[in-house]
Amino acid sequence: MSEIPFEGFPSIPRLKRGCIITEKIDGTNAQVYVPEDASQPVLAGSRNRWLTLDADNFGFAKWVADHDEELRTLGPGRHFGEWWGAGVQRRYGLTEKRFSLFNAGRWTDDVRPACCHAVPVVYGGDFSTDAVANALESLRKGGSLAAPGFMDPEGVVVYMTASRHLYKVTFDDGPKGNKEAA
Repeated sequence: MSEIPFEGFPSIPRLKRGCIITEKIDGTNAQVYVPEDASQPVLAGSRNRWLTLDADNFGFAKWVADHDEELRTLGPGRHFGEWWGAGVQRRYGLTEKRFSLFNAGRWTDDVRPACCHAVPVVYGGDFSTDAVANALESLRKGGSLAAPGFMDPEGVVVYMTASRHLYKVTFDDGPKGNKEAA
């Protein structure tokens, strides 16, 4: 036989399957790492690096250190979310910063620590471009679900359950996906 290793074609997930559409919050990407070993500290991270009190990102490392015990209830592993609010990106009219976990289906009010929020779900059901358009229109008319009364939300994130992929659609996206001048 040939020395070239065989590579099969991957399975293609169906498009008309479940999706969860959440509000896209304009802050900074953050993660909390809870170690298996309870004697080790809970870690704070950004999109690209681990954070420390000396090399922080909008105060997230300090917030994680201050909430170490509560954050351990998330369970061992990595927990991704958005660090947002006062002084970060759109600010949302808040006087404080918040950490909102991305996996909204897992982090309901009764299972997440009180110091954390979850990104708001705008729609859950079969994927369609109409569902995405309706979710955006709902935010455009009603404002942010994460910060009620804030009328300039960023957009939505679409999680495709079959492929386990995320896609974002923002109000600033032009026809080519680039920010357009107003």
